[in-house]
Amino acid sequence: MRTVAVTKIGSLRDPDETTRGRIGVVDLPEQELGPEDVRIRVAYSAICGSDPHLAEGFFGTDVPIGLGHELSGVVEALGERATRGGLRVGDRVAGNFLKFCGTCRACNDGRQQFCENSKEYNRPGMAETITWHESQVYRLPDDVSLLQGCLLEPTSVAVRIADKTRVRVGDRVAICGGGPIGQLALQVMRRHGATSLTLIEPIAERREMALRHGADFAVDPVGEDQTARAAEITGGRGYDVVIDASGSTRAVRGLLDIATLGGTVVYGAMYPDDFEMPLHLSDYLYLKELTLTGVFVSPYAFPRALQLLPHLELDELTAAVFDLDDAVAAFEAHVSGRHPKVVIRCNSFEDDA
Repeated sequence: MRTVAVTKIGSLRDPDETTRGRIGVVDLPEQELGPEDVRIRVAYSAICGSDPHLAEGFFGTDVPIGLGHELSGVVEALGERATRGGLRVGDRVAGNFLKFCGTCRACNDGRQQFCENSKEYNRPGMAETITWHESQVYRLPDDVSLLQGCLLEPTSVAVRIADKTRVRVGDRVAICGGGPIGQLALQVMRRHGATSLTLIEPIAERREMALRHGADFAVDPVGEDQTARAAEITGGRGYDVVIDASGSTRAVRGLLDIATLGGTVVYGAMYPDDFEMPLHLSDYLYLKELTLTGVFVSPYAFPRALQLLPHLELDELTAAVFDLDDAVAAFEAHVSGRHPKVVIRCNSFEDDA
């Protein structure tokens, strides 16, 4: 089974070709179809910002490391007991790449994101097929295409970020990072009634994209004084909610300064394993009483993300599509930052758009 994988550990951005990480298309065995499993012929699998971190060895260094967890496809086969959710062969689906066991302490305590056994079932979806437990699979609405459907998982992240903010209608909201999660979070925050909705992003095209999709303001943190602009936009009060979707070690510290007294700052990205951020406890947690939190994965968010998908503007996030055989070029395009999102077409179907 052809699968996109990390074939050499190293940064995909390393200018030295001898030490740079490498992506390739390899042949991996197809997963066995269990009695409660669903085999999906993958239509589209999108590149996530976390994929380069896997190439760097964030979750291990034994190669090849199969990639892909943002995907859509068509049900190809069902185990004999994989019918409780009403799935049928031929259904158009997307899903959650994690299978929660439902029996560990975390699952029983309503905290599935910390499932003690979820890693046992992590399977690459940037491939010709993937086999998931039926609990991971969601039928796509009729008005959501397979191409749009591969954004279900990142949309679930945006929904979970919104959950963690506890945003109220009328709250002033700033989002740092105009990549896919930042753009989706912006649309979700707009639907929550956010005001002074601001995207902080150094790439002009991404700032312009945010303004097209509901941002009130867009700030260039390189060419502008971010703190001064935040004060200007919020009348000196600061933002009630600040979200980091950039993962940038240069950006995260300054976000504390633009949050209002008693505000919430959500670190909703993946950060380098060796990065530590200094935190002046007296200033930010004592005097400002900020709430700082993060986001790991997205339990309980998928059904709501599925309902939201038909109402989001997704065309700009699905414009750059590469075929499976061109995966190396797809990752080069991703790393270049030329596109807000890069998608790999793993198989072609009649419903291809």
